[in-house]
Formats: sequence, C-alpha cells, structure tokens
Amino acid sequence: MSMLPNAEPKAAEASKPHLIETAELDRMAMHFVGNLNRYRENIVIPKNNGPVQIKTNEQKLIETAVESCAFKSAMACVMGYGLGAALGLFTASVNPNMADPFANEKKQTAREVFREMRSTTHSYAKNFALIGAVFSIVECTIESQRGVTDWRNGTYAGGITGGLIGLRAGIKAGVIGGLGFAAFSTAIDYYMHNR
Repeated sequence: MSMLPNAEPKAAEASKPHLIETAELDRMAMHFVGNLNRYRENIVIPKNNGPVQIKTNEQKLIETAVESCAFKSAMACVMGYGLGAALGLFTASVNPNMADPFANEKKQTAREVFREMRSTTHSYAKNFALIGAVFSIVECTIESQRGVTDWRNGTYAGGITGGLIGLRAGIKAGVIGGLGFAAFSTAIDYYMHNR
C-alpha cells in the first residue's frame, strides 16, 4: 500500500485508454472555434491608406441616419430654402419698383417695400426648397434602385425633376424643363467629379 492518499484511483484512471480529457477538448474547441465574443484587437486590417479606425455602433447609426433618403431630402429642402431666400432678397433689392418721383403717384413707404421684399424672398425660398427636395428624393430613389453611384443618377433625377416642375406650364414646357435640368445636372456632376 502506498503512503499517498488516493493513489489507487489515479492509477486506475491512468490505465484507461484515452488521449485527451474532456476539459482539454473543451479548451481546444474554445481556442479553435472561439466563443461568441469578438475582440477588436484580434481583427487584422491592412493599413494601405493610413491608420484604420474601426467605427463604433453609435458612429454607424449616425452614418446610416445621415445617408438615408429622408435626411438627404430634408437637408436639400432646408439648404434650398436658404439659397432661395438669399437670391430672393437680392432680387427684391434690385427690383425697379420705385415710383416715379415726378409723377403724382403715391410714394411707397418703407413698410410696403419691406413687405414686398419679404413676399419675394419667401416665394423664391419656397421654390428652391421644393426643387431641392424633389431632386434629392428622386436622385436617392434612383440610386437605391440602380445600386450604382455615378453621373447618370443626377442626369435622370434632373430630367424627372425638371419635367415635373415644367409640367405645370404644359407638356412642351415639361419636356424642355426636363432636358434643360438634366443637362444642367450632368454638367454640375461632371464639374464636381473632374475638377
């Protein structure tokens, strides 16, 4: 008999014909297959164009929201309203609606001039906001359906937007407006991508 306690069970266990214990198999499976947690330090990304920054979930969420069609169209509407207001204000300020000083007509007061400037500015702003929103929605829809980002999206969107806006004045104006807006959109895209 041995002096060591429990010597016989270890000897009986050692006599069993197995190579790897169950606990070792579990450790090996976890090593090779891995658990469900993924650690960013283990990701290998080649650094061809400078340092690589992995985006957090919050950054991905914000990027998804900013790249959505609704956000793009809302921003185009707001920016169009601002640009239209600026152009309307400039147009109203150079508008020759001044009364003839030698005529016996009633002269315009400052309040009437500002009221007219406000209506002109608001009219331009609404038109530019409408054009920006329609163009952005149509372009985003075409880009989503085609699955390609290129100059044709802007051309098609310009043609549809110009046609829709021109249809208020008739079929001929719609066709001319569509062709003109498509040509303008193509020229702007060409300039922005090739400068």
